[in-house]
This record gives sequence, structure tokens and C-alpha cells, in this order.
Amino acid sequence: MPKEVRHPYDALLFVSFGGPKGPDDVIPFLENVLRGRNVPPARMLEVAEHYNKFGGVSPINEQCRQLIAALAVELQNHDVDLPIFWGNRNWNPLLPDTMRKLKQGGAGRVLAFVTSAFCGYSGCRQYLENIVAAQEEADATDVEVHKLRVFYNHPDFVEVNTQNVQAAISELKTDADEDFRVAFTAHSIPNSMADTSDYVQQLTESCRLVAERLKLPADRWSLVYQSRSGRPQDPWLEPDICDHLRELRDDGVKRVVVSPIGFLSDHIEILYDLDDEARSVCEQIGVQMIRAATPGTHPVFVRLICKLILERLHETPRECSGQFPPGSDTCPPDCCPAPRRPTGRRP
Repeated sequence: MPKEVRHPYDALLFVSFGGPKGPDDVIPFLENVLRGRNVPPARMLEVAEHYNKFGGVSPINEQCRQLIAALAVELQNHDVDLPIFWGNRNWNPLLPDTMRKLKQGGAGRVLAFVTSAFCGYSGCRQYLENIVAAQEEADATDVEVHKLRVFYNHPDFVEVNTQNVQAAISELKTDADEDFRVAFTAHSIPNSMADTSDYVQQLTESCRLVAERLKLPADRWSLVYQSRSGRPQDPWLEPDICDHLRELRDDGVKRVVVSPIGFLSDHIEILYDLDDEARSVCEQIGVQMIRAATPGTHPVFVRLICKLILERLHETPRECSGQFPPGSDTCPPDCCPAPRRPTGRRP
């Protein structure tokens, strides 16, 4: 009989932001998100209305379930027997509860996939802190958790975004190839946070790689931001997507593809900030807007996650594109430090 292959890891921990599952969850969920931050109650109620507009349900939950199911099949197709455990930062299933399940199940070493492609405090370092806090709360500090690397420049990440933008371009009502622009969007963060991480550099590289695949010249695409929050007097990354759309109109542009390259799934920030606010701006100013899809459960994206896991299980080649090397498996202690003041990042 063939010898059983022993993996160096016992399970995969799938880590995401979490979201409310109904109207009664919205305020408790936002209280979790904003705990310890100096955010006025009026601001929390304003964001609550964004969720209530969509029935108080965040689509991120169902999208996580679908992605986990697709990934389980992909792993099985590669003969990887790795059970997947799901834990969220802010809502059920919460990370501490998931860590208890891992501990009770006898897991000793666990890989973690975090639903963020880029470095930065909110997208990387904070999740590492959340995992440590969950281990302590669950009395599971003896369970090792190793996060998979960031993948902003992985060829499959470039490919899935290229395909999604190309599909959006094909929907534009235009006879002239040059008669449109592409606006890549990502979550705005305070400049003070951006200055201590590679967030902007990595985003810019992802956009450049996708534009290169699409043969878009530099004057046909831009990296812009959305979902700005925090105090008005604090500088955040700009320009905002809605301001950018107005500038395009002033330059005579009448068609635009908006690609939320900084996001992996269609959650509230996509539905509200792009499909609602940005689209309303376009309707007001007479600009046709097509919003490109996020990676979601695209087969190429599912394949990417599987490849990241295989890198750690079997030391397969670490793929990357562009001018920067593949991300490190471990983050230096001083990487992406916590912000000096609460960021008020919109949940």
C-alpha cells in the first residue's frame, strides 16, 4: 500500500471581516467593529443605514461560504486533505470560537488564509493581532497559526482581475477603443498609515500589471480610493472615486470601467460606495459606468488560494509577476504598525 502523506499542517483557518446576518445584527456588529475607536454615535448610525438599505444583511457571509466550498473542492482535486475552519474578526463565526474548535479537534499547526491581497495594518497586521487575541481567549496558544503570504502580484490575481475588467469593457457602449477609462479602486486609509506600509506600492503594481495585460496606456487608467472615513481634518489617500468621476467628465470622458481591485468580494462597501453612490454620480453627470466584478469564487482565484497552500505544504514554486518578489511567509515585527490614532475605517 502507498505510504500515507503527512502534511505539515492540520487545518486551514479561513479568516475574514464578518458582517451582519440581519437587521438585529447591524448595531451589535458595528459596535464590535468600532470598539476602542473614538467614533461618534452619529457616524455609527450613518453606516448602519448603509447596511439597512440592503436589508441588514452583508453579502460577505454567503460569499465566504461559497468560496470555502469551492476551495474545498479544489484542494480535494489536488489530493490535499485539509479541513477548513472559518473565523471572523467582527461577527459570527468569531475567531475565538473557531480557535476553540481547532484546539478541541487536536490541531497543532494551522495555515491561515486572510481575505486581503495587500499589506497594511487593516488588511494584514490587524488580522495577525486578531488571531493572537483569539488564541489567548480560547486558551489555544499552543496551536501554531501561520498566515499565507500576500498575493497582490501573483499571476492568478492579475489574471482574474484582467478577465473581470475585460468583461466590463466589453459591456461599454462605445465604437472607439480609446473612448473609455478604467478606474481601479481600493479602500482609502489615513496617510499616516499608508506611510508605514507598502499598501499603495502594492496596489499600484497590481493596477499596472492588469493595465499592461489589457494594453492600456498609462493615461487611460488610474488608482483611486473609496470608503473614506475618519475626521475631515485628517489626510487620507485620494482622490475619491466620486471626485475622480467628475474630473473625468470635465475632461470629456463619457465611459468608465470601475474595478474594485482592492477588494476580493462584493460586500457592502462595493454595493453602497460603488453600485449606489458612484453610479448615482455617473447618472447625474452623464457618464456611463460599468463596474467590474471582484474575484469572488472565480475559478482562477480559487486556484490561486490552492497554490498558496501548496507552496507551504509541498514547497511548490512561489509565483509572482512584475518588478517585486513574492511576498514573505512571515511579517517583520515592525511591518505595518498600528495607526497612531483610531482610523474610523468604515466597516
